[in-house]
Amino acid sequence: MRRIFLLMAALLIGGMGLLAAGTAEAAFSDRAKDMAKITGIRIGRADGNVRVVIDSDRPVVYRQSVLADPTRIVVDVQNAWIVPAFKKRISIDSELVSGVRAAQFDETTVRIVVETSAGKDSYKVFALDGGKPRIVMDFGRTPRPAAAKPPQERTPPVLPPAPPAHTDEEEDTTRDTGDVGHDISAIIGLKGKKIAIDPGHGGSDSGAIGPTGIMEKSVTLRVSRELKRLLEAEGASVVLTRTGDTEVSPKGASATSVEELEARCAVANRAQADIFLSIHADAFTNREVKGTTAYYYTKGTKQSKRLADSVRMALIDAIGTLDRGTQTSNFYVVKHTDMPAILVEISFISNPDEEKMMNSEAGIKKIAQGIADGIADYFG
Repeated sequence: MRRIFLLMAALLIGGMGLLAAGTAEAAFSDRAKDMAKITGIRIGRADGNVRVVIDSDRPVVYRQSVLADPTRIVVDVQNAWIVPAFKKRISIDSELVSGVRAAQFDETTVRIVVETSAGKDSYKVFALDGGKPRIVMDFGRTPRPAAAKPPQERTPPVLPPAPPAHTDEEEDTTRDTGDVGHDISAIIGLKGKKIAIDPGHGGSDSGAIGPTGIMEKSVTLRVSRELKRLLEAEGASVVLTRTGDTEVSPKGASATSVEELEARCAVANRAQADIFLSIHADAFTNREVKGTTAYYYTKGTKQSKRLADSVRMALIDAIGTLDRGTQTSNFYVVKHTDMPAILVEISFISNPDEEKMMNSEAGIKKIAQGIADGIADYFG
């Protein structure tokens, strides 16, 4: 009798869970009916100019802003949702635009970020409300001639003259599945995410030392501070295990290695972070060895592996290092954290060229941007 009761209880609880999930999907489907659906990004290039086109199923209203260091043009599309199959990040081989990424910034806003070197007079952003609604972003040193004026928008901003019509050079990189049975909370980007960053070593522990005396603890802290700035600009909440050249354990230099590592994990666990990243620089006796590696716990989750892969690939794209792959490990900090966790070896500080790169301001910014892009890919 007791077994029958337990079985009935389990079936009841499972049914309630399915009902709640179904209710959430139905609620999102109802909301989506009144929202614009962002269905794809197309990239076109001609005469050195770059055009980025964001397609939607209805006219949209957007807000435009600029982020510095590095320069990024941000377009927040209001009252919109992003198709789950949408390609979230596109790399572009151009001096003007290096990449475009998209994410659900909050429940009603889709954020498009374009990484560009173009000055304020070398790009323009506008919407077209014709038979195929879209936002167009043109980047180029020579303005293109206008073909016609677009229809007047129902709400600001006021639109400038339209560029030439779509050509075959605008490559369609996504497909529209038309799927709205997807809870929007599963596709929200960095806004509201809590990220724990662990600058490796510190205080009495210098970490590895490069050929010219550059210390690993200095590189990891500089990268982590810049990474924190970039992530917070995208709406994330960031906690650093250390903010200066100190140990993390309250015991300071007298702490054992395990006590120091335990303190780093405790910072992330107490904060209930969504992800944990420990930043390091590799070293080897042979100074010719080089490259980038990401690690996750040997018995870790698929989410940890996906985070490691996302960060590793984006970092390599940013700094052009040799790909040493994603590997499993038993490192304390990835084993004893309660969330998806990885350890990233940026590159080899023992290699003279990579040490020089990691000690430069430009290198620090590229490293941080690459890691930030990888995190955005993971959440995107």
